[in-house]
Amino acid sequence: MAFGGAQAHIAIMLREFVEKRGYVTEEELMELNALAQVLPGPASTQTLVGIAWKVGGLRLAIITFIIWILPSATIMCMAAISYKMFAGQAKFTNILRFVQPIAVGIVAYATYTFANKFLRSKVSVMLAIGSLIVTLILQNPYAFPILVLLGGIVSSAMETHQQENELRVKLFSNVNPNKVGYFIGILLLFAVLGAIINQTSPFSLPIRLFENFYRNGVLIFGGGQVLVPLMYTEFVELKHYISSSEFLSGYALQQILPGPTFSFTSFVGGVSMGNKGYGVGGQIIGSIVAVIGINLPGVILILFIVPFWEDLKKITRIKNSLSGIAAVAVGFMATAFILLARPFGLDWLAYGLMIGTGLLLYFTKIKAPIVILIGVVLGLIF
Repeated sequence: MAFGGAQAHIAIMLREFVEKRGYVTEEELMELNALAQVLPGPASTQTLVGIAWKVGGLRLAIITFIIWILPSATIMCMAAISYKMFAGQAKFTNILRFVQPIAVGIVAYATYTFANKFLRSKVSVMLAIGSLIVTLILQNPYAFPILVLLGGIVSSAMETHQQENELRVKLFSNVNPNKVGYFIGILLLFAVLGAIINQTSPFSLPIRLFENFYRNGVLIFGGGQVLVPLMYTEFVELKHYISSSEFLSGYALQQILPGPTFSFTSFVGGVSMGNKGYGVGGQIIGSIVAVIGINLPGVILILFIVPFWEDLKKITRIKNSLSGIAAVAVGFMATAFILLARPFGLDWLAYGLMIGTGLLLYFTKIKAPIVILIGVVLGLIF
């Protein structure tokens, strides 16, 4: 029943786990949510996993993650399998004619919301503009980690006035190097496997997909909206695993489902495998690989960092790096909007729907799922 994105999810957790059951205190919930905002990955999922870890340890945390992600990821997997069945039908095509511009309008509104929230200084504005220009020119997924790193370094250097060496020494003396090795090792292992396995092998694409999603999971600061530009650039523009129309259709469907936005990857993974000639079994594997790959970095990080969060949150330099990372993410989202809108060409109906969507979301309390359903109804009528 968790409709409405990360903020609505936190409200549900507050009601269910703090007020009704007392699993954690309100302060603990807010701190876990703050930690999730600091880390890359799905904030709602990380907060929920952190609560489960506090209540019942690692086993309960893993079970909770599976239960939380399963419903929406399953629906998205089924949508990926059945997409080709409906894609050629005239009525389905007409529905997409209305729904896809609305989905782009939602991306535009999210970009505006993030910009209004995070672009509060000249430095942040310049970082956002710089990341927009660079990603539009390069359109390469490997530009994202470099820009995220540069954004954090610039804002940390310009906003931190003193060193905190003693505190940092204390913090990093608590870090288990084995856990750091596991986190980095997973990425490197699958990157190497993807490079050395012959691309004609049936194992090649699932391994490469896992590496792609895992790498994106490491880079996504700011929640599900930042997921869109990274995935669109890599899977649509660069590697052509999935078409722009398929991407937008899956994103629109995700907007009307409850649960984490990151389960959108289930659709992308399933359609990618289907487009490359794998059967239904391959599409299911693609969905599983995508969901695990995109979520695993965030889940590992939350379980890794929670034990020494009290020390971590005191480091000003780390906190100050977040404004630069958020500014760069705004640039990524603006890039996604431009790339997603480009295929509409001179379709003025599409632009009208995009603008109308943005105005509805800005001036009314109508939520994104309702706007998508309005698009579906329009497609059925006209």
